[in-house]
Amino acid sequence: MPVLDSYLFFDGNCAEAMRFYEKTLGGKLETVMTYGESPDPAHCPTGAKDLVMHASVLVGGRRLMASDVPPGMGEGPKPMAGFALSLCYESAAEAGKVFEALRQGGKVTMPMQKTFWADSFGMLTDRFGTPWMVSGGPQAA
Repeated sequence: MPVLDSYLFFDGNCAEAMRFYEKTLGGKLETVMTYGESPDPAHCPTGAKDLVMHASVLVGGRRLMASDVPPGMGEGPKPMAGFALSLCYESAAEAGKVFEALRQGGKVTMPMQKTFWADSFGMLTDRFGTPWMVSGGPQAA
């Protein structure tokens, strides 16, 4: 059976974002490899030595992966749009705690509130530009 995980692209702040997600989501940072650490020097574009080539955080058995877009690779990352990462917690209290941490320096698009499908649900874009939907309490599938 295939596994579907998410991969994000950042503009030079991937390592900071992934450490924040590890701490905020209670995950485990598995990998952070810079372009300069690549075993193949050809994979290190000029000016990208300290940028992240690949990073992975394990959260609840799923991986959130990411990298920085190196200089000269197209137009760089575009603003993240047309999707959101969804977090579901057993309780509204757990969801609220994570929502509050993610919203620091970001923008709330829907405050946490009771909905017909969950005790608590809210949407935001964090300070790194990543859109999130956070819910807690009984969930409808």
